[in-house]
Amino acid sequence: MHLRKRVLVTGGSGFLGSHLCERLLQEGCEVICVDNFFTSSKQNIEHLLPNPRFEVIRHDITFPLYVEVDEIYNLACPASPIHYQFDPVQTIKTCVHGAINMLGLAKRLRIPIFQASTSEVYGDPEVHPQPESYWGNVNPVGYRSCYDEGKRCAESLFFAYHRQHGLPVKVGRIFNTYGPRMHPNDGRVVSNFIMQALQGKPITIYGDGSQTRSFCYVDELVDLMIRFMRNDHVFCGPLNMGNPGEFTILELAQHVIELTGSSSDISFETMPNDDPRQRKPDITVAQMRYGWEPQVRLSEGLVLTVKYFEELLISGKLWER
Repeated sequence: MHLRKRVLVTGGSGFLGSHLCERLLQEGCEVICVDNFFTSSKQNIEHLLPNPRFEVIRHDITFPLYVEVDEIYNLACPASPIHYQFDPVQTIKTCVHGAINMLGLAKRLRIPIFQASTSEVYGDPEVHPQPESYWGNVNPVGYRSCYDEGKRCAESLFFAYHRQHGLPVKVGRIFNTYGPRMHPNDGRVVSNFIMQALQGKPITIYGDGSQTRSFCYVDELVDLMIRFMRNDHVFCGPLNMGNPGEFTILELAQHVIELTGSSSDISFETMPNDDPRQRKPDITVAQMRYGWEPQVRLSEGLVLTVKYFEELLISGKLWER
């Protein structure tokens, strides 16, 4: 019998997953990181490999996995439009078959399991800000539906397993998160803008830049993830996880240009299909249940993120999909 908590993190070498693995190791856990490295990089977890409590398994969760653990964090799935639209069938399989496989493992072991859901379940919202009670406005046959509807189906699966089998589940709806170890070529707005600014390329804004997003620094998101998982075992969620500070995309571009001292111009392009006009979490539940409120201002978090990308460019270790 092992005394340390043994935790499985799927998608553990990704942006969020690597920060979560790091934090769990700091807390003294044994961590099994599972990843197929489709969109992630081993660079994210290289510094964790010497730790004897850290183990890496190359595996695609659309196939069953048999390990003995005490908790599961299911983060595996391409999360940026460029990546999840590259192979939409595989994205749906990861969301749905992956959820079924991880829920099956959790059911066999009778252990808690966390599902990394997304603010994309709200689609292009007609309610602002978005509370957990809002059912969303999603195009079920659009280009983004492989991810949006895949994650919505995964939520349904988690609650079905909870109601039918009494499985302890946690469903967190993650809003835009940023910080070191973001994929430099994933097409997400923060990494896009920083990379373009540092390389002196035009900063690409889709539409007129008036659409809004809310940005949470990765360390604070991971903190809430663990609080949610470890406390209040009756509450399954869904739980909004994000920073309610709201910025237009144009404001973000201006922030990045100022921080990097870049001479980049702004280039306005055609808005992609089904791109949400606004996105902002109502975090009342997180505040009331877990006393959680983000403290890192966007300007502070961007400084740390810019530094990471500067070092990545200097090192020449940029990685592709």
